[in-house]
Amino acid sequence: MMTMMMMENAVRYDNGYEDEYMMQEEEWDRDMLLDPAWEQQQRKTFTAWCNSHLRKAGTQIENIEEDFRNGLKLMLLLEVISGERLPKPDRGKMRFHKIANVNKALEFISSKGVKLVSIGAEEIVDGNVKMTLGMIWTIILRFAIQDISVEETSAKEGLLLWCQRKTAPYRNVNVQNFHVSQSWKDGLAFCALIHRHRPDLLDYSKLNKDDPLGNLNLAFDIAEKHLDIPKMLDAEDIINTPKPDERAIMTYVSCFYHAFAGAEQAETAANRICKVLGVNQENEKMMEEYERLASELLEWIRRTTPWLENRTPEKTMAEMQRKLEDFRDYRRQHKPPKVQEKCQLEINFNTLQTKLRISNRPAFMPSEGKMVSDIASAWQGLEQAEKGYEEWLLTEIRRLERLDHLAEKFRQKATNHENWASGKEPFLAQKDYETATLTEVRALLRKHEAFESDLAAHQDRVEQIAAIAQELNELDYHDVAAVNQRCQSICDLWDKLGTLTQKRREALERTEKLLETIDQLFLEFAKRCAPFNNWMEGAMEDLQDMFIVHTVEEVQSLIAAHEQFKATLPEADSERQAILGIHNEVQKISQSYGIKAKIVNPYSIITVEELLNKWEKVKKLVPQRDGALQEEMARQHAHERLRRQFAAQANLIGPWIQARMEEIGRCSFEIGGTLEDQMTQLKQFEHVIVAYKPNIDKLEGDHQLIQESLVFDNKHTNYTMEHIRVGWELLLTTIARTINEIETQILTRDAKGISQQQMNEFRSSFNHFDRKKTGDMDTDDFRACLISMGYDMGEVEFARIMMLVDPNATGIVSFQSFIDFMTRETADTDTAEQVVASFRILAADKPYILVEELRRELPPEQAEYCIMRMPAYSGPGALPGALDYTAFSTALYGESDL
Repeated sequence: MMTMMMMENAVRYDNGYEDEYMMQEEEWDRDMLLDPAWEQQQRKTFTAWCNSHLRKAGTQIENIEEDFRNGLKLMLLLEVISGERLPKPDRGKMRFHKIANVNKALEFISSKGVKLVSIGAEEIVDGNVKMTLGMIWTIILRFAIQDISVEETSAKEGLLLWCQRKTAPYRNVNVQNFHVSQSWKDGLAFCALIHRHRPDLLDYSKLNKDDPLGNLNLAFDIAEKHLDIPKMLDAEDIINTPKPDERAIMTYVSCFYHAFAGAEQAETAANRICKVLGVNQENEKMMEEYERLASELLEWIRRTTPWLENRTPEKTMAEMQRKLEDFRDYRRQHKPPKVQEKCQLEINFNTLQTKLRISNRPAFMPSEGKMVSDIASAWQGLEQAEKGYEEWLLTEIRRLERLDHLAEKFRQKATNHENWASGKEPFLAQKDYETATLTEVRALLRKHEAFESDLAAHQDRVEQIAAIAQELNELDYHDVAAVNQRCQSICDLWDKLGTLTQKRREALERTEKLLETIDQLFLEFAKRCAPFNNWMEGAMEDLQDMFIVHTVEEVQSLIAAHEQFKATLPEADSERQAILGIHNEVQKISQSYGIKAKIVNPYSIITVEELLNKWEKVKKLVPQRDGALQEEMARQHAHERLRRQFAAQANLIGPWIQARMEEIGRCSFEIGGTLEDQMTQLKQFEHVIVAYKPNIDKLEGDHQLIQESLVFDNKHTNYTMEHIRVGWELLLTTIARTINEIETQILTRDAKGISQQQMNEFRSSFNHFDRKKTGDMDTDDFRACLISMGYDMGEVEFARIMMLVDPNATGIVSFQSFIDFMTRETADTDTAEQVVASFRILAADKPYILVEELRRELPPEQAEYCIMRMPAYSGPGALPGALDYTAFSTALYGESDL
């Protein structure tokens, strides 16, 4: 892979140089005949440039087109500037000897990756000025300009950028190019370059832009005397030429660049250090931000979880409803922002780890208890508490609803029984039979028998009251003490009534032997009246009984039971008429036999008027019960509509969320374009998902209506609101994480210099061996993938690779780990050794660096960053205040501890 990348770089190098040369050649062809002023400038500049090198060999040229014709000095020039030996020249003076020598020179130039289009040896031998100047320009471009590199730009653009950066702080200097810029013509740019690197040679503040001749001559004289740069241009030619020759200016300026190469080396070292420190500072800010966000989120979870774990029940339905409303506010308002914060925190953590890995820094280890896994664990505990809290709330509300219903039922039955029992104790305790006649005693006995029948009929009601009280105790009713007290009073009175009834019967039976007559009609009336009266009371209780139902079917069951009751009314009416017939018969006998005493039924306290009134009340309660059941039926139908309305939306939203999840999954695995294309598609998905949020909100509203109506089940859908919430939150988290993964891949691709084609090849290989389509390869699949790519997989080598791609020994290899492995060997990243070498340049090869050197060579922020963190140097020969840059540099990359 390294060889392949080197070949690609070589191709780019050759093509870039060829393009530069072709551009120059096209300009030569267009101009065919050089402008006289340009030709003069080029002659002088190129001659001086050649002589600056030829003098190292003890020679020079006078006429550029004549002195290179035999090829000897041309070959000598190439040997001096390249440091290489050319083939031995031909020493003959014939034309073909000269052509042979020139061809050797041209072949050497071509061997350096330069195409010499339209330049032949014959033209040089013949003294063609255009071709000779073009050839020399090609040599200058190749050996003096091409290797200039500034901030990822090279050759002409690099030289121009270098000039612009060096002259930027100087007034009246604005370098735009090498031929039109006024700064070259007025000499200020040349003076600025000299002052920037050697401020001791001239005082820039005293220069006048209106004195171009003085500025140019000053710069040219200083360059020649102090910088060993020969005078290649005439100030008068530059001033008097409307458009100075670009090649002449570039050639001269390139000499300044090479003269200051040493200073450039220090500046390059300083730039590298600033870059490294900048990365470190940015990473530290991201670490601090992660710690802050993690602390805030964990604190929120710590505060919220106890609230959700509190299962202290309230005593009333209203208080529990307020708890439920507080929980709804938490789900709608408080939790969603925290879900986004948690997702963003995970994204920031992954981005930070990617930046650290790309910049060859040690992985970030959060404070204890603030790992992503710790946050996920705390979040899981929160959601478990949340789920349990909601279930408890609904269960408790159902319990309170049931309690309220039972308590009301208890009160009704207790009130009816207490009303019935009122006055019974004195009645049973009286001794009226002692002074009664035989007829009266027999009447009292029959009356007592009727009472016992009535008492037995009320036994079931007392048992119901006791059973309801027992259920209220079991369900922990808040006012159970009052219920128990009332129930106990009823039971005590019931036992006492039973005892008194038994005693009174015994007394009446003893007296019955003295009494012989009794009115059989009254007795019959009493016997039939009491059960009928009890039936009517029971019917009234049933007709007024409260009911609680949750479905249409339950209402229909109540309606069916009510219809069955109504079917018994004709039979009851027949019994009523029969009882009235007995009463009428008594009246008839009384009238027939002229009984003048007040006729009172001694066997029953129930009068005909009471029976008639109760019967009328039963007849009124029947249609009222019909209306109540119909109202309940309408309410249950409304509940059913709410269920169906919720189900219709949920059955659409649930599959929609699943479909979006599948689309995101397919986008992650399909290879059909660049990462930017995938990012665009994911952003579109994200836009669609965000736009879908109103549907979730509407469903939340319908769910709230259902809960407010106390509807707890829905047979029309398998989706609950909790399912939809979890799916929606998972969808938001998945799209955010997937976008972050693509951003991380883009960041990795750009930082590692991976082409889109390589990235697609990596993805294709990964997907092919990801047999389970989970987004991760297991160990066996990864081994098969490496073998398919030509790796010789011995156990030791494979174990080494697994330590790189799976340092935690999870048994799986993620796509990001796979990319890191495939690019690690060829990655061009800063290393601790490179940073140490850069500091050594700034320190002038000393093993330590001084504070003033840091402040002189680095920007203020980076300098102070180093000063605050560098340990003192303790090696031999250290000056006071010396700092250890080696320990500092290795600590940056996690290779040592400060």
